[in-house]
Amino acid sequence: MCAAAASAVPAGVSAQTQEPTGTLAKIKRTGTITLGVRDASVPFSYLDDKQQYLGYSVDLCMKIVTAAQKQLGLTSVKVVFNPVTSANRIPLMANGTIDLECGSATNNAERQKQVAFAPTMFVVANKLLVKKSSGIHSLADMKGKTLAATAGTTTLKQMTILNSEMNLGMNIMVGKDHPESFLMLETGRAAAQANDDILLAAQVAASKNPGDYEITKEALSVEPYGIMLRRDDPAFKQLVDATLTRFYQSDDYKKVYDKWFMSPIPPKGINLNFPMPPQLQAVLLKPTDSPDPAAYAAVPPAQQAAAKKKAK
Repeated sequence: MCAAAASAVPAGVSAQTQEPTGTLAKIKRTGTITLGVRDASVPFSYLDDKQQYLGYSVDLCMKIVTAAQKQLGLTSVKVVFNPVTSANRIPLMANGTIDLECGSATNNAERQKQVAFAPTMFVVANKLLVKKSSGIHSLADMKGKTLAATAGTTTLKQMTILNSEMNLGMNIMVGKDHPESFLMLETGRAAAQANDDILLAAQVAASKNPGDYEITKEALSVEPYGIMLRRDDPAFKQLVDATLTRFYQSDDYKKVYDKWFMSPIPPKGINLNFPMPPQLQAVLLKPTDSPDPAAYAAVPPAQQAAAKKKAK
């Protein structure tokens, strides 16, 4: 784990007169906040060549840290970065090891039974990444083939369900993290990798031969990303929600978006060139922590059908 100091404090966060509770009390007592971060979820949370954690989600979490610092009247807050994986991030949040999860976590109803989410920070679509020479254009083309997906992700769960429902007979290989899942595709052990479109775009941009790959057009789901925090902590949730809502609607937000999605990013200077999705534009105007895909513009037919089937 590594640590950093919080600095600039956003204006407009009023101090509470009552004694802090929950996470805020923990921060005041220890002078420390622990952020759960990812090693390779580019550009949301990852390690650079100096082994420092950075990314879009980390920037948003630091807005929360400095808001908490001001509300608590502290001169500084020590920030500890604790690496997490897709598989252990929720247990580490629940047991108090981390205070915010600053990665690329999908907000859904099942997870909201275990953790809370900040207002949505990104909206993605689950898609397939394939080699252009594969002839694969949709999930139906994967019948009898091998698919790679990452442990602990909603994508892996969705692919397992669709594999059964569509009688595809796929062999699903599970990577411990996103780079291992991509390696399965790169080395030919898998015919496709399933993941969120922005994460796939980042992997292609950073690969040895970006021109060899393409992301299929078929959207298998629409999913909101959010920063995770503990459930049943209303004071901290209020601070998190107010801080991010204010930031999303400020002139500075677009600068942060462009920094990570439309500009060269460290350590290799790759540019994802990923314009802001219309679903994200809409949710920034009216921030929400809803886990319902229907709250994020158009929902793909495959997910509509799955939702109707589950409701029966």
